[in-house]
Amino acid sequence: MNSAPSDKPTPNNAVRLVEISADEAGQRLDNFLLRELKGVPRSHIYKLLRRGEVRVNKGRCKPLRKLQAGDVVRLPPVRIAERAEVVLPKEGFTPEIVFEDDRLLAINKPAGVAVHGGSGQSFGVIEALRLNRPEARFLELVHRLDRETSGLLLIAKRRSALRNLHEQLRGEAKPVNKQYSALLAGDWPAEWRKQPRDVKLSLRKETVRDRERKVLLDPQGQSAHSRFTLLKAYNGASLVNVQIFTGRTHQIRVHSKGIGQPIAGDSKYGSTAFNLAMQDQGLRRMFLHARQLEFSHPADGRRITIEAPLPAELQTVLNTLESTHS
Repeated sequence: MNSAPSDKPTPNNAVRLVEISADEAGQRLDNFLLRELKGVPRSHIYKLLRRGEVRVNKGRCKPLRKLQAGDVVRLPPVRIAERAEVVLPKEGFTPEIVFEDDRLLAINKPAGVAVHGGSGQSFGVIEALRLNRPEARFLELVHRLDRETSGLLLIAKRRSALRNLHEQLRGEAKPVNKQYSALLAGDWPAEWRKQPRDVKLSLRKETVRDRERKVLLDPQGQSAHSRFTLLKAYNGASLVNVQIFTGRTHQIRVHSKGIGQPIAGDSKYGSTAFNLAMQDQGLRRMFLHARQLEFSHPADGRRITIEAPLPAELQTVLNTLESTHS
């Protein structure tokens, strides 16, 4: 079973010598130790480094040292906290695999499941994957989706793949193309019905006691660019495709609100009246779905396109709207 730290320590009495592979090269020593010595606090890892108990090629080293292929890291005996059982959601969670090879994994995440534990969540997608694949040495999120958003989520199975995709996400290589489906409040303006609507509104995170609370429109914030294209007009609602060129927190949700057409079912940025009306149409979640990802494969650069169809519960809402549309 998957696990979380408990108070009972498990001794690891053997010194280990780990040779750094080409795929692991380039990472900082402290980050490597945090992954190899899971359950050991960061403060203790730094103490081991100060004492010289961790060595690289038989020599003392600093936490920020970049590891190279062929380096041999000495890992001392440590006491690693046992991992107690994590409580899985009552309905269970089995990731739906959309794409997989030796470097990447893409899943179709359901709404209501966090991508990782934290902020009051003990369980997320990445924990479920590590639970299901205990033999995997490396599984890391390439990007994130809000808990309420469904759709495509990429996970790297190699560090080199993670680095490559992060470069693409930053625009340092041919960028990742992200497409979403969203149902917005209100009728789509006539001038934007035959052409895309580019929204470039800067965003700022508002925090309270170091915890993120909300994202605001702020000209002094981080630049953000979304492109909205009308797919279908209903009475008082608009189904749109949204392409994002930046990956800011809550970007689509805040941009939708910023143009006066918030997302259906969005309890944080949405319209209470519109959300209640959509509940009458059968909507029980936020209508935002990551439907398509296009990226360059880290191994050979070929363009990969993956898709996740609209979930049945959202399609049912559209069918209901269609039947009442005149």
